[in-house]
Amino acid sequence: MESKGGRKAKLSVEDTLLATLSYLREYRTFAHLAATYEIDPSNMYRAIKWCEDELIKMEETSIPGLEALCSNKYRVLTVDVTECTIERPKENQRDYYSGKKTTHNEAANYR
Repeated sequence: MESKGGRKAKLSVEDTLLATLSYLREYRTFAHLAATYEIDPSNMYRAIKWCEDELIKMEETSIPGLEALCSNKYRVLTVDVTECTIERPKENQRDYYSGKKTTHNEAANYR
């Protein structure tokens, strides 16, 4: 990694690579990774973006660029639409409802 001037990076190259691999493999959020390395999430985003760009440039890695990922003829979207039962209380609301139409704000009761 050659220096172009500016501020020193808060993460070492090794930590940046490890964070990038955690992001790609475990789908951790930038906020979660940033908390782990004690930096701001926006800085974590920039570090991971830089590392991904460098890995794409290297011929030894097999990470395709964004254009290669978006050039697929077919795109498949899978949606889980499994029905789930919703647990609702068995009691009847009428057992607890008095029929009064009052506000539940204490300030309104003192007027």
